[in-house]
Amino acid sequence: MTDQKTKAARLRELHRPGEPLILPNVWDAASATIVEEAGYPALATASAAISAMLGHPDHEGAPAEEMFAAAARVVRAATVPVTVDAEAGYGLPAAELVDRLLGIGAAGCNLEDTDHASGTLVDVSAQADRIAAVRAAVRDAGADLVINARADTFITKSPEPLAGAIERGRRYLEAGADCIYPIMATAEDDVAALVQGIPGPVNANCLPGSRLERLAELGVARVSFGPMPYLLALDALKAMATRLKNGDDPYGN
Repeated sequence: MTDQKTKAARLRELHRPGEPLILPNVWDAASATIVEEAGYPALATASAAISAMLGHPDHEGAPAEEMFAAAARVVRAATVPVTVDAEAGYGLPAAELVDRLLGIGAAGCNLEDTDHASGTLVDVSAQADRIAAVRAAVRDAGADLVINARADTFITKSPEPLAGAIERGRRYLEAGADCIYPIMATAEDDVAALVQGIPGPVNANCLPGSRLERLAELGVARVSFGPMPYLLALDALKAMATRLKNGDDPYGN
């Protein structure tokens, strides 16, 4: 448990506004090894990539056991801290969710505030209570865990996504979250307002067309790529297979 707590503390320390933790998200042991060997000080899994790799849809379409097993392989392959995308927690009680995450050696986790059965946002007070319960379960286990709380207002088409994300971010930090992830808030004005309005580290997305240096200038503390690295890897395989099928040099020489 000491090693787990040390890695969680290191992961938390890496969240520096203006000098963000860059996380090219991984999905298996091989991708984890590649990213760590490239010099990244922490790793993050991507649920969309892992569920696709396992042959299931995203948004808790894969069995929890398979998702945790895949995440465990990433943790085993890494020597740096690993934060696990735990989606909305798979309907598990807080204590059981924490037990699963600590059992595989996770240093952190993502927690979404979408009810995937309905596709709607969980009530903000209910989600804050859940985050508080997760934090209490971590404390009771004598461990540590960096909670990256997603605020899904921008992807659930909320009427006021910016204001909603700021309110949720404030409530989630008060409940014990370490970082707030307003996923798909990509407009610069929105990112700047989120950084100003949320009194804690903010996680931003880096999508095609985004610039890491600009996100740093805006003051974000963490940058995620989601399933993009996995999709780029598939694109490379598709290009090779197509060249081979067409009788061309499969390596593109």
